[in-house]
Amino acid sequence: MSWLNDIIVTVSPAWALKRAVSTLQYQNIRAYEAASPSRTHKGKREGRGANQAVFAAGKNLREQARWLDENHDLSIGILDRLEERVVGANGIVVEPQPKDMAGNILGDFAEELARRFAAWSLKPDVTGRYTRPELERLVLRTALRDGECFGQHVVGKIPSLIHPNPQGTPYSIEALEPDFVPYELNDTAKKIRQGLTVNDWGQVTAYNVLKQHPADVMGFKHVTKQIPAKAMMHLAQLKRLHQLRGVSVFHGILTRLADIKDYEESERVAARIAAALAFYIKRGNPDMYTGSGNNGGSREIPIAPGMTFDDLAPGEDVGMIESNRPNVHMVDFRNGQLRAAAAGTRTSYSSIAREYAGSYSSQRQELVEQDESNRILQQWFCAGWSRPVYRQWLVAEQLNKVDPLKLPRELDIRTLFDAQYYGPTMPWIDPRKEAEGWEMMIAGNAATEAEWARARGRNPAEVKRQRRREVEYNRDNGMLTANDPDPETNGAKNETNSSSGSVRDRANQRRADRAARRTDTDQ
Repeated sequence: MSWLNDIIVTVSPAWALKRAVSTLQYQNIRAYEAASPSRTHKGKREGRGANQAVFAAGKNLREQARWLDENHDLSIGILDRLEERVVGANGIVVEPQPKDMAGNILGDFAEELARRFAAWSLKPDVTGRYTRPELERLVLRTALRDGECFGQHVVGKIPSLIHPNPQGTPYSIEALEPDFVPYELNDTAKKIRQGLTVNDWGQVTAYNVLKQHPADVMGFKHVTKQIPAKAMMHLAQLKRLHQLRGVSVFHGILTRLADIKDYEESERVAARIAAALAFYIKRGNPDMYTGSGNNGGSREIPIAPGMTFDDLAPGEDVGMIESNRPNVHMVDFRNGQLRAAAAGTRTSYSSIAREYAGSYSSQRQELVEQDESNRILQQWFCAGWSRPVYRQWLVAEQLNKVDPLKLPRELDIRTLFDAQYYGPTMPWIDPRKEAEGWEMMIAGNAATEAEWARARGRNPAEVKRQRRREVEYNRDNGMLTANDPDPETNGAKNETNSSSGSVRDRANQRRADRAARRTDTDQ
């Protein structure tokens, strides 16, 4: 029908335009109902690119989120809960896994790496103010609230910088808020977009960083330095492909959180006013008003429990002021809003509302569903921050001249940087049921003891080491328990006719055997 459209255009362009619009609307109706705007459906659209949308609103969203983090208890609670479940009190646990050529883990070398990394973790940043768990929690909070956080690897000798870690490792981290990489810095000729230098493939090659925080600089002159991408970490909340800068985790619920805050404040003020109201005195009808005495003036009446009004003037009556505050429906409304807020922040309603009710099954179901969200955020944090930090530390540790790191001869150098990264695990509601479930999985070869230990947030090697030391001490001192893993020892303990002397003899024999083995090893 294109020939007909061409004829109509030559005769009446307005008619052709109207006909084209009608045809397009008809096609939209036939395709998707949501694509056709109506009185009840406005069909709001977003046709900008990811970077255009972030450039237009990213800074505004960041500043709103910061204000809520400073002034709104629920917003503070959401970020606190995410800190607890993603990083936790001990930070991301790094368990080195170096192997020999046969694929076996080099236990002693792994323990040495873990010891050195723990020592460096006491003061890992350039300021020397934070431990590694503290720094990780601050970085995570910044990245979630502001949308992103930057971190520079500072390696080797740097003018005016003394690395604060006590082990002599020439490596520290400079954590930077997103303000240090200005949105407004754009230069097409230099391929700089929103402070990031990118190549033709969209790869970030460098970061243009302000030498000082923009709020600390008087005037409008900002001096930047260019840091290569390999020396910078960029932990960003990305929602679209080709997006360079991150957006706040609150971006979809900022208006809801602000409304909840305003509504609760209004209800709280209304309740205070209602609590201050007591009673009123009704003085007959308007004809009785004289403008003097008790009929026209005001008087104070002291209120006390069980008081009696015995000085009312003729025609006066006492009435109580009834108030509908506090609003009985406020809690239900607030809880509904919190459920919606939880859905937009990868959190659970129970965790941010601090309301834990229901059966074991319902609580565990919520924990299981929330655990997957926690794992997603943990993987994102480890990939963007913890893993680059550990790998860069290990590179720098080999440059340590104070306490040089010796690599084992049998080490497969390809596995030097291998490690396990894990954060807080799903808490146990009923430890007995959880433990029985793990025992059944291990017995059925569906899980390992190491997984069980990690599920409790413990290092498997450390658990084994402590357990071995404890069992040996109990055996050496005749303190046998039902948890002794040796069937022979358990049998001796459970014999009703066995005397304490026989148990003591077994302990002495074990002690002698162990001493003999140590002697043979020394020789």
